[in-house]
Parts: sequence; structure tokens; C-alpha cells
Amino acid sequence: MAQQGGDLRWLGDEVSQAVQTAVIRGLKIGAEHILQESRTLVPLDEGTLERSGTVVMDESELEALILYDTPYAVEQHEDLWFEHAPGRSAKYLEGPMHYEFEAAMALVAAQVRRATRSG
Repeated sequence: MAQQGGDLRWLGDEVSQAVQTAVIRGLKIGAEHILQESRTLVPLDEGTLERSGTVVMDESELEALILYDTPYAVEQHEDLWFEHAPGRSAKYLEGPMHYEFEAAMALVAAQVRRATRSG
């Protein structure tokens, strides 16, 4: 029986770096997705709260933070007694975090698959 020869190279470090980069990219994409969904629920008066929404990445911790940066963002989010325009609500970030979580994680997984595809 003939033996076939070939070179085998360890690419663990390169693959590890590619996966980490893909996870960071995927987390940002996933967080932006949730942010966009939450913007459809943000209480709306002048649009300041809606425009203040942003994603902040902490790449060293592999974390994506979704922030609304106005002095009243937390109060608007937490106070269930405020009246809002139709389709707008309190818990404007909490809701999308729950019902869009799987979609966000699928976006992360897609980036990792893309980064680890051979060929």
C-alpha cells in the first residue's frame, strides 16, 4: 500500500485570532441589531433619546454595551406609569434584549463561521 505524504501545519494561533476578531465583529453587529429594534420602541417626543442610542465595545472583555445617553433615559426605561405615543414604551431596551437575543447570537455565529471557513 502506497503512503501519501504531505505537510501539516499548525494554524491554532491564526485560527484563534481569526475567531476572536470574528466574535468582536459579530457582537458589534448583534448589538447594533438590538439597538435598531429598541429604537422603534423608544419613547418619542423630540427624538433626542432615540438619537442618543449607541453601541460601545469592550473588545478585551468581548462585551458589547448598548447605551442610551440622556439624563432621563433610565427613568423613561423603568417607569411603567409614563404615557407614551402608540408603539412606544418603557422597557424599550429590555424587550428587544430578550426577543432579539437569539438573532443577535446567530449574527455572532455567522461571523465565526465566515472566519473559520476553509478554502
